[in-house]
Amino acid sequence: MSAIAVDLTPSYDREKPDNRSMISQRNWTAERFRCTGSPATAKMSEDRTRDSYPGKSLRILVVEDHGDTLDALSRLLTHFGHEISVADDAQSARKIIGSKEFDVVLCDIALPDGSGYDVIAEVKRKRPVKAVALTGFGAPDDIERGKEAGFDFHLTKPVDFHELRAVLGQIAA
Repeated sequence: MSAIAVDLTPSYDREKPDNRSMISQRNWTAERFRCTGSPATAKMSEDRTRDSYPGKSLRILVVEDHGDTLDALSRLLTHFGHEISVADDAQSARKIIGSKEFDVVLCDIALPDGSGYDVIAEVKRKRPVKAVALTGFGAPDDIERGKEAGFDFHLTKPVDFHELRAVLGQIAA
């Protein structure tokens, strides 16, 4: 069996070659390579992943501006049996939140047209919902600011999917 795997490697801002700390999610590039594995191993992993989510199905809005990340999260969460809606910016998130009920909002902080902090503060004023930050901002000040905005959980990218499942299981309990 052959498969395609994705490896993320940083690419630095060419206009600021001396400042390698200025890496954002948008500056990561994916490189494809071929890998092999036995079909039995792949099947076993798929089954184990599906069975390891113990909670009930949730209505989840995923707010993420990076298309590949949004797609991967949507597929994974759908695989776990959740009902998923997606938004790739703050304005779209606000429209969707105004028209549907959600149990959980998974939200990036840095959005192209606003802040995830503002999106969550607004949704929490309208209705009770659990909010999970999925962000590259993981400093103590960022986590505290997230709590102040209304985030109930804070997961730093790259997100550990086992940790995400545990958070969703806790919400669903």
